[in-house]
Amino acid sequence: MKTKLLAVLATLGMVASASAVKINNNLSINGFIDGSYYSVDDGANSIDSSNISVDEVELNFIVNAGNVSGELHVDTEDTNSSDFDTISGVDLNIEQVHFSYSFGNGASVQVGRFGSELGLEREDPAGLYTFSRAYNDARFDLGNVDVNVGEGARLSYASGDFAGSLALVNQAAQLEDDNGSKDDLDYEVAISYTGIDNLVVGAGIATRRPEDGNNTEVYTINLAYTLDKLLLAGEYTNSEKGADDRSAYLVLADYDVNEKLGVAVRFSSWETSSTGAESEKITFAPNYAITESLGAIIEFSAEENAAGKEIDSFAVELTYTF
Repeated sequence: MKTKLLAVLATLGMVASASAVKINNNLSINGFIDGSYYSVDDGANSIDSSNISVDEVELNFIVNAGNVSGELHVDTEDTNSSDFDTISGVDLNIEQVHFSYSFGNGASVQVGRFGSELGLEREDPAGLYTFSRAYNDARFDLGNVDVNVGEGARLSYASGDFAGSLALVNQAAQLEDDNGSKDDLDYEVAISYTGIDNLVVGAGIATRRPEDGNNTEVYTINLAYTLDKLLLAGEYTNSEKGADDRSAYLVLADYDVNEKLGVAVRFSSWETSSTGAESEKITFAPNYAITESLGAIIEFSAEENAAGKEIDSFAVELTYTF
């Protein structure tokens, strides 16, 4: 099942090269088209109850020339303020653009606009086992490139079972020095270990330095273990901003019933100390490979949000990858 293969490779940080249409010896193209039917009930009918939409279209250009490689990710961006707007406003967006130079000894340097290497759930729908994300909160959805992308440089090194990286970036569209109020780069350190059979462990720290000076420190660890047809995964993230201590975690199980059908179950929760606000969500998501390139997910989620409101949602998602 191609979509599930992409999800596994995304966990290992290899999703960009998982599938591509070769144009010539130096250029390949891959991408996806993602659409859904989504229905939500908050018990008060305060928001539109359903929506059918093309959620995202992405086209990735991948170039290679000797020790130098580059990627340009162009996607659609919803310009509406609400996911439930009935009239779509969509713009083309350069999601990522970067090039990398390999030193040939396991070390490489990447320069440009790119996403975070932290977080169990990765950047695009092809890297998810479910329709929704665990938290729907930019503070914890670390791998979501739509809300967490930086511009700068990343130095990476891999040897045997260990891999690591150090990134120094500004958040996209944020100037390094705005009237003298910001002169520090954000940084991110990510490491992974694959030395135990069927187990992938990832961890990292990051500092976000916004222009207002209210820095945020992020610590996270995740792991994924494969046992025959069963994948078990978990993640814990802590985010500290001044006196506000925020934490989140998720546990996920995905079982392959056969080569085409799988079932994912996820529980996620986050809370913040300053206000006592907390949210919990449980998700049940069967997934089916209609063809090698076309996958479907049916999702049922029940959530109690930070306001104490119970929200039930249902979604049918189709993702075509190439």
